[in-house]
Amino acid sequence: MGPFNAAALLITLAALFSWVNYRFIRLPATIAMLLFALATSLGVVALGRLGVGSEALAQQVLGGVQLDQALLEGMLSFLLFAGALRVNLGEIAQRKWAVGFLASLGVVVSTALVGLASFAIFAALGHPVPLLWCLLFGALISPTDPISVLAILKSARAEKSLEAKMAGEALLNDGFALVLFVLLLGVALGGESAGAGRVAQLFAREVLGGALFGLAVGYLAWRLLAGVDHYQVEILLTLAVVMGGYAAAIALHVSGPIAIVVAGMLIGNHGPRGAMSALTRERIAIFWELIDEILNAVLFVMIGLELLRVDFNARDLWAAALAIPAVLAARFLSVGFAALVPVLRAEFPPYAIAMLTWGGLRGGISVALALALPASPWRDPIIAVTYVVVIFSIVVQGLTLARLLRRPPRGARAAGRTRA
Repeated sequence: MGPFNAAALLITLAALFSWVNYRFIRLPATIAMLLFALATSLGVVALGRLGVGSEALAQQVLGGVQLDQALLEGMLSFLLFAGALRVNLGEIAQRKWAVGFLASLGVVVSTALVGLASFAIFAALGHPVPLLWCLLFGALISPTDPISVLAILKSARAEKSLEAKMAGEALLNDGFALVLFVLLLGVALGGESAGAGRVAQLFAREVLGGALFGLAVGYLAWRLLAGVDHYQVEILLTLAVVMGGYAAAIALHVSGPIAIVVAGMLIGNHGPRGAMSALTRERIAIFWELIDEILNAVLFVMIGLELLRVDFNARDLWAAALAIPAVLAARFLSVGFAALVPVLRAEFPPYAIAMLTWGGLRGGISVALALALPASPWRDPIIAVTYVVVIFSIVVQGLTLARLLRRPPRGARAAGRTRA
């Protein structure tokens, strides 16, 4: 099946699932898409067992649109830009050290802890996986997913400080994690050196270079937006930022995700002041909200349908069951480590650590990176474990997170009763 027909079927399924969810179920849209797609995948498998050739058709659809390529080389830039436009830059700037820690050192600590834990888990189950490949698993599963997190934050009335940390980390840690993943993959394949100088050079080029490039693109777009008052032209300019900026960043070997997030936050926060009319602001907001909703729906349908391409066995399921608490524990320790830093201690009270731990949702980026792993004896187990951890994260953590975020910290409730 060609890419157009595959995309047409995915859009049709997303539309039908959205209609059913809106009319009858009313779950959060992203979670509903995933559950419907999982149910569809299980139905396809059941029909295949009955002799119906449904699995072959489904494999053709999935072959027409590869999740890892579609997300990392296309959809991600649109989703990150749409999310960055809504972020309050002032709130994040006030908590820049906390956000910076979570998006950088927090990812490194979590990668190391998850890597060591998964190394022990695979060895205990009689299927040892080399430590470098376990660290690769740690790198791909450690970043929180901006798509899942921002979708939850849209519906939750979270405390502002906590919301800023969660949104800022989710938007920025993907670029950092991608650099770490590429570095570890190069070492695992024997083509890269892991020396401190090489690591520092790679991170400086990708992360800092991506941020500076994003600032340049965002500033140029802001100046161009200020020169016209025609919303169709201005929407086209934002599309050029997303597509042209992302492609140029990749060509320059700097982080495309970081560049798009920085450009999006600059345009979203400074564009309305002097560069956009009220009509343009409204139309751009509506346009990018629609793009966000459509791509979110399609992405989570794709994640659910990927079940058909994952080879599960009992050992991998046991590994996944043990990996879920291990990933949560690593997240808790990596966030809690920030509370040991004197300058960050006030930003990470126990309530914030608990919410950031449970709110560290994993999503499509983790699955896409796992699918992008080269062929090896350890690729299939890592994909299977990644898939189960992501499904647990989106469904279980995602369904409960909004309700938990609406609860004020215990100290705040006590203070409210005292004032009363």
